[in-house]
Amino acid sequence: MSPDEPRWLDEDERETWIALTAMLIRLAGGLDRQLQRDAGISHFEYQVLSGLSMSPERTLRMGELAVLAEGSLSRLSHVVKRLERQGWVRRTPDPGDGRYTLAILTDAGWDKVVASAPGHVREVRRLVFTPLTRAQQRQLLAITRRVNTALGSECPSWKPEGASEGPA
Repeated sequence: MSPDEPRWLDEDERETWIALTAMLIRLAGGLDRQLQRDAGISHFEYQVLSGLSMSPERTLRMGELAVLAEGSLSRLSHVVKRLERQGWVRRTPDPGDGRYTLAILTDAGWDKVVASAPGHVREVRRLVFTPLTRAQQRQLLAITRRVNTALGSECPSWKPEGASEGPA
């Protein structure tokens, strides 16, 4: 085998990879369908609202919110524009540095997160936690942390310092 040739997946690795990709796609779709059906918002919109709800003063710079929601700044900008039209988010220049824009969760946005969270949590529990034992849940946490580290990203459970408790 030459150094340029890929190290192909063995049968067990291939089976694991296929199962993982199917789960990622189906889980994302399932969560999105539930939120669309029950709350009229996408999973990405929920991640934006939820991220703001857990941030100090329900406010984040758009760049930080993009990282938290795992989306590009361009995608986030389009979504925040839609959320602004609903009255759930507002944007303002950062008073500490006008080069940045702050996204702020409004009271109506807080109400939307609070109303959406119970159904979302039920679906997350049904799809992810109920099928697993406590030991498997701990293994899943360890596995996802290792993969996130390999991806060079922080654990998705990231919570800004001084963050308030709120719906996740």
